[in-house]
Amino acid sequence: MDTAAGDLTAYDRSLARKRVSAGVLFFDLEGRVLLVDPVYKEPWEIPGGAVERDESPRRGAAREVEEELGLTLEPGRLLGIDWTPPRPGRSEAMAVIFDGGVLPAEKVTAIRLQAAELRAFAFVDPGRVSERLTPVLARRVRACVEARNLGVTVCLENGVPVG
Repeated sequence: MDTAAGDLTAYDRSLARKRVSAGVLFFDLEGRVLLVDPVYKEPWEIPGGAVERDESPRRGAAREVEEELGLTLEPGRLLGIDWTPPRPGRSEAMAVIFDGGVLPAEKVTAIRLQAAELRAFAFVDPGRVSERLTPVLARRVRACVEARNLGVTVCLENGVPVG
């Protein structure tokens, strides 16, 4: 259901709007996390992207994984949610991260990168993700890997666990 702004109540129109993204952490048998190299920006990212209007974060994550990697997989449990404050040129945002589980060898070989979006992928040790990711995304990934290992969900602000 696509909700046009004119269909909203005055109260609803007065509420703040946030950008929402959804990503999925996939792992190999060695516990390394899958990172992707976008063609349209630097540095590397995790599979995922912007959640579209009237789309749930879970559905957005699945859609992005299919578009970017050519894999039709349902995201697993919620690992974490991260609020990032506004910065020059960007509004505040919420990032929702799901567990993609361990990708067996046949799924890794089935990955087909969308050439218009991604140039490469690599499995990286969680302790070394800061070598390829922005600081906030590296913090988010490390916190969500730890949450996965502990069987919990983490609430983050700018990649730092809170609460």
